[in-house]
Amino acid sequence: MRPPQLILGACLGKCIHVAGTMNFLRLAEILGYQTKFIGSAVSVKDFVSALCEYKPDIAAVSYRLTPQTAEILLEDLKKELSSCGISGMRFIFGGTPPVAEIAKNTGIFEAVFSGQESLETVVKYLKQQPDDASTQSVQFAQTLVDRISQCQPYPLLRHHLGLETVEKTVENAHEVALSGGLDILSIAPDQNAQEYFFRPQSMPNKGHGAGGVPVRTPDDMRAIYEATRCGNFPLARCYAGTQDLIKWAEMSVETINIAWGAVPLFWYSELDKRSDRPLIKAIQENHKTIRWYANHKKPLEVNDSHQWSLRDAHDAIAVATAYLAAYNAKALGVRDYVSQYMLNTPPDTSPTMDLAKMLAKIEMIEGLHDKSFVSYREIRTGLRSMSCNPERAKGHLIASVTIGMLLRPHIVHVVGYCEADYAATAKEIIESCAMVRGAIDLALHGLPDVTQDASIRKRKQQLIREANLILDSIRQLSTGSKDPLTDPNILAKAVKLGILDAPHLYGSGVAPGSVTTMPVNGAYVAVDPKTGKVLSEQKRLKSIVQNIRLNG
Repeated sequence: MRPPQLILGACLGKCIHVAGTMNFLRLAEILGYQTKFIGSAVSVKDFVSALCEYKPDIAAVSYRLTPQTAEILLEDLKKELSSCGISGMRFIFGGTPPVAEIAKNTGIFEAVFSGQESLETVVKYLKQQPDDASTQSVQFAQTLVDRISQCQPYPLLRHHLGLETVEKTVENAHEVALSGGLDILSIAPDQNAQEYFFRPQSMPNKGHGAGGVPVRTPDDMRAIYEATRCGNFPLARCYAGTQDLIKWAEMSVETINIAWGAVPLFWYSELDKRSDRPLIKAIQENHKTIRWYANHKKPLEVNDSHQWSLRDAHDAIAVATAYLAAYNAKALGVRDYVSQYMLNTPPDTSPTMDLAKMLAKIEMIEGLHDKSFVSYREIRTGLRSMSCNPERAKGHLIASVTIGMLLRPHIVHVVGYCEADYAATAKEIIESCAMVRGAIDLALHGLPDVTQDASIRKRKQQLIREANLILDSIRQLSTGSKDPLTDPNILAKAVKLGILDAPHLYGSGVAPGSVTTMPVNGAYVAVDPKTGKVLSEQKRLKSIVQNIRLNG
């Protein structure tokens, strides 16, 4: 095996500003390099002597004082390198923007950093990947797994875009791509498109543009995608339809090279009224669509768990359904699974209890990992928790992402700070992504290991136990099913009986909506509606079993 490359770093001349150099060397170590820092205010002669002694693969030079002095200093360096016969060694430079311009003109350095670059750009250099956003020669990975690998340890940034017309969406998509600040653009079609794209004769005359962009033909999708073939060439994806899911998947692959699909297990049905599909038939069609993505080797997200939490389900339901979603995806052949962890949902959830809930989901889902199945963590801020006040929303967004970084995500789904008030345009998307990148930059310098917090560990283990009680109750509904956790009839029955339930589902005609939940010490729990006291999951499930026996 080839030994790690050595980077030798120093601050030249009278420069004592070592922070940038140390940060660079620390990042290089994370990426597998050996590094040696020989100090600040190092003379040119001493620096060149160190090069002769250590023979590094890369020499990292830093200078952050006046441009005039830098010009003289770098000219001396060039002469000293020549007189000592040093050649074939790679040199890089870091300094202020005006000094960086002088460094570029010396011809010494293969890369010059002015501090204006994103962390992603620095990572690409260290991974020996080109990063010249001004040319078409840039090779930005165009599959999700490759893009994640290309950008690690930096998570990919995702944001959705769907304005009132296709034309405006195309224009803003182009602007976002040129900014280079977003890795994944999620096209947000309006509700009419999601339900009636392949049934235009049934599409209502009203509601166009409600909830997103009114795409009506495959060419509309192509136009949005083509607008993003510039800048950093972001990946593209799109919300699933709520009917004709396989047709939607086929169209999405053909028009936008969809980075990954997002298909529910229970939703987009009579359960949430986003389509009129009966629950059992919806689960069956969702299964077929999941298998279609698996057969076409596309990553997939089964976005169920936060749908329950959005309806104020208690935390144990959220953990159990997160596992069910991943379990069904694996059973249907999905290899690369995107697991979304929506924070701040319900909004009264505390950061401590939020992390416990997400860590419980992670432990259960990643317990399914093997050679045939791997999951990627995606965090996002819960929109219900965002303020309509833009300044408060900005603060909340950054705090939420910082907390979410404790989960070590591969993807950060950025929720624009304006989203509680109005749909984000390119301006707000670019601004929100820049703020989030700042939070990520800080988090990557090191965060505490939250898994060691006693209250988090206790709550996580409790939720895993309760989620397993729910899963066992679903298994017990089986009367001979080969695998009750993937049987549409059993899963639909679990909803109908209230094993899986949420308060907001009252009156749905499908789920009882009879569970009462509330926040207690930052966690969302089931409570006895008569006493208001916390209802253990064991007691809640026992009462459901008793009702089944009483009612046959």
